[in-house]
Amino acid sequence: MVKAPGLFVSFEGGEGAGKSTQIRRLGDTLSAAGHEVVVTREPGGSPGAEAVRHVILSGAAEAYGVRMEAMLFAAARADHVEALIRPALSAGKVVLCDRFIDSSRVYQGITGNLDRVFIERLERVAIDGVRPDLTLILDLPAAEGLARASRRSAAASAGQAVAPDRFEKEEIAVHEKRRQAFLDIAAAEPARCRVIDAARDESEIAADILQLVEARLAERNLKKDRA
Repeated sequence: MVKAPGLFVSFEGGEGAGKSTQIRRLGDTLSAAGHEVVVTREPGGSPGAEAVRHVILSGAAEAYGVRMEAMLFAAARADHVEALIRPALSAGKVVLCDRFIDSSRVYQGITGNLDRVFIERLERVAIDGVRPDLTLILDLPAAEGLARASRRSAAASAGQAVAPDRFEKEEIAVHEKRRQAFLDIAAAEPARCRVIDAARDESEIAADILQLVEARLAERNLKKDRA
């Protein structure tokens, strides 16, 4: 019996777009349907990458510049890919990842003003051929996303003040520029990327996402049958 190839789905978008919520819902639905699902995130997802996550999001690396930050992201991603993502895909599992290569392209490349060739070379080394089969870009106006993120932080802190992370604290114009950059990526890579209107009801969004992922799973099964 030929094992079905794994499926790698990445979720992208600005702050507060609802990626974590939708990943959780999708993971629960796919698991209930009998799929083996791995839910992960970036930066992080593996022991080495989680160690780097704190350094990045705390702002501890900010003083060293965006180039150093990009290299830290790449180091975390390389560990994540080799320790978790590649083995899971080889085992035929569905991997759902909260952010991946497109976030580096947008956050360090577009709004970090790093050279595109430098970003591409870092990406190539970090992922070593492991690319998402499907990327879902949750699109939301920056102001609404930041308001959601603020409410989320307030709820999580149970009334105690929580400082925004390295990226949430930036100017709204920067967040809006990132939103457009994600849309530009989707337009440039339509075979991989799908844009999801994240301003709608949570259940509507989840239904659209499930439909897209089920279509990719059907394609995966066709590949297995032809093997």
